[in-house]
Amino acid sequence: MAGHSKFKNIMHRKGAQDKKRSSMFSKLSREITVAAKMGMPDPDMNPRLRLAVNAAKAQSMPKDNIQRAIDKASGGDMENYEEVRYEGYGPGGVAIIVEALTDNRNRTATNVRTAFSKNGGNLGASGAVSHGFDRMGLITYPASAGDADAIFEAALEAGADDVSSNEDEHEIWTAMDALHEVAKALEASLGPAEGAKLAWKPQTTVEVDEANAATLMKLVDTLEDDDDVQTVWGNYEVSDAVMEKLG
Repeated sequence: MAGHSKFKNIMHRKGAQDKKRSSMFSKLSREITVAAKMGMPDPDMNPRLRLAVNAAKAQSMPKDNIQRAIDKASGGDMENYEEVRYEGYGPGGVAIIVEALTDNRNRTATNVRTAFSKNGGNLGASGAVSHGFDRMGLITYPASAGDADAIFEAALEAGADDVSSNEDEHEIWTAMDALHEVAKALEASLGPAEGAKLAWKPQTTVEVDEANAATLMKLVDTLEDDDDVQTVWGNYEVSDAVMEKLG
C-alpha cells in the first residue's frame, strides 16, 4: 500500500485493499502468527500481537481465524517466516520499500525483482532508498471516527507526533518506540484503530505524471498481490485528476 492524493502515503487506491479478501486475511493471519511466536500468545501481554489482532478485527476477520492464527504459533509444524525488506525504484524515479514475511527468501526475492523489472522499475540494494524515509509508527482510523479537529485533539493527548486527515481516513504518526503506547491510549478514547503498524514515512514526495502513473499503479498492484508481501510503501503522490483518468 502506498501513496495517492495529498499525503495519502498508505492506501494507493480506494478499494484496492479489499480487492482480494482471502489474500488479505492470509496476510493478516501470517502477521498474527509471527507476532504470537515472537512473544506471548496473549494479546494483552504482547503489544505486536495486540496490534495485529486489532487490525484483523478492523477488517472483519472472523474470531475463529484469528484464534487459529495464534494457535498456529505454538504448533510444531509451523512454517518459519522471516521478515525481509526490499528497496527499489519505480517509474518516474519514485522510491519504493517492500516489506515481506516469507518462508522462502529465494521465491520472494525472485517475485519482487520480476515485478519491478516488468513494470518500469528496478530493485536496488538494501538501504538504496530507505535513507529517504523516516521509520515511524502509523495508526489509521476511518473518517467516520470523528472530524479532523477531534482526532487531532485525541492524538495530541495520546502523545502522537503528527496527524493527517482526508476524506477517507485519519493517519496518526508516532515515534517508532511510542506506537504501542499511543495506540493503546487512542483505543481508550476512539475505539480500536483500523490499523497500527511500523511504517516508512517519506521525507519528501515525488509528483507522478500521467505518463508514469498507470505503470506505477500496476507495479504496486503486482507487489501487493504477492502472498509474501505484507506492505508496500512509496514516496509518490498522484493527483486526484490523474487518478480519475486512470479509473
